[in-house]
Amino acid sequence: STRHCPWKMNQLPPKSPAASPASESTNSRVEALDNLSMDSFWLEVENIKQSTEAEQEECSLADVKTQEEGEAEAEWLQDAGLSELLGEPGPEQDRLVLLSTLTRTQAAAVQRRLDTYSRSRRRRNKQPVRHVRDIFAVSAQDTAAEKEESSPDPLWHNLRTSNTQRKTQDYSCTVRNPGKEEMFNMDVAYSEQAAVLLKGSFLSESRKLKDGNSLTRFKILKGRLGVTRIGDLSAQDMKKIPTLALIELTALCDILGFELKRNKAAKLKTTEKRLFGVPLNTLLENDQKLLPNTKVPLLLQALLSCLEKRGLETEGILRVSGSQTRIKSLEQKLERDFYSGLFRWDEVHQNDVSGLLKRFIRELPAPLLTAEYLPAFAAVQNIPDLKQRLQALNLLILILPESNRNTLK
Repeated sequence: STRHCPWKMNQLPPKSPAASPASESTNSRVEALDNLSMDSFWLEVENIKQSTEAEQEECSLADVKTQEEGEAEAEWLQDAGLSELLGEPGPEQDRLVLLSTLTRTQAAAVQRRLDTYSRSRRRRNKQPVRHVRDIFAVSAQDTAAEKEESSPDPLWHNLRTSNTQRKTQDYSCTVRNPGKEEMFNMDVAYSEQAAVLLKGSFLSESRKLKDGNSLTRFKILKGRLGVTRIGDLSAQDMKKIPTLALIELTALCDILGFELKRNKAAKLKTTEKRLFGVPLNTLLENDQKLLPNTKVPLLLQALLSCLEKRGLETEGILRVSGSQTRIKSLEQKLERDFYSGLFRWDEVHQNDVSGLLKRFIRELPAPLLTAEYLPAFAAVQNIPDLKQRLQALNLLILILPESNRNTLK
């Protein structure tokens, strides 16, 4: 056929001028798609890398936050007299007495802090990734540690069981009526009263202080145990009061939804002065050398006595500032002549006395309300219910050290 049809040998289709650009455009489109897919691939790789780094940062921040919470809860348990729950040795009898007096709400508050501390300890003591040879090798020490973490303290377990089985008492709580007299119940824990009040049908708006000029008058009735004042307790009993007040205040704040923050203790600076800028305990030690039973700084007593005698009739006695030059000169004279009895208060201007009073409080190395619970005092004003606000203040003042509490009073 080739011989008879020689023209068929050259019958290959000629290149069309329109076909060539089409094929080139097809190739370029394929290359563009390949490049786009590679760009999407590397973009996805970069996104995965960034998300992984972000997750690692979040995990590290969560670990740091958990450790900080664990440290805060450990300090709280120590302040509450429950250091034995952290594994630290302590008097067993005091621990039994303290735990046996807790109400259901107080026990729940302690349990929450203990759980947070346990979680942070497990995170902090998390074991590193083991070698493949050690995966199936379980030592007796690890088994004992896991058993210790899984089994709670028997005393704490019995306490929780007994608190769960307690019958719920009926506490009568009334709506706050501005201008009317209301009883201040001190026979029942404040946190239990708040828990029962929140379970009732009272509206929070109706319990707020509506009229600022008409305060509610609270009356403290003598309960079945009478009215116990700070001065009625022995020194041994007073050592237990701050721990119980801290547990009760924490339980009350948990019920009200307020976070009880605690700052670190302030570092006290040493000073050569004897009156201004001196810690309260040091100042009282110097005063007790002159008068053994002194509980309030003598300088503060003298300043207040001078203001009460001649300053109550002065308008703006604490608002109008005295002469800063005279106040500084008076401070130097007091440092030199106060304990010798040569200082003459009759010659001092009343506004200068108020300036000395403010300077004395301002220059204390640690705040009068203590650096640890100063945020708590500031947060109490946010409690909408007036009675619960007074209860929280009552507990905060009981937590203060004795020298701070007496000076504040």
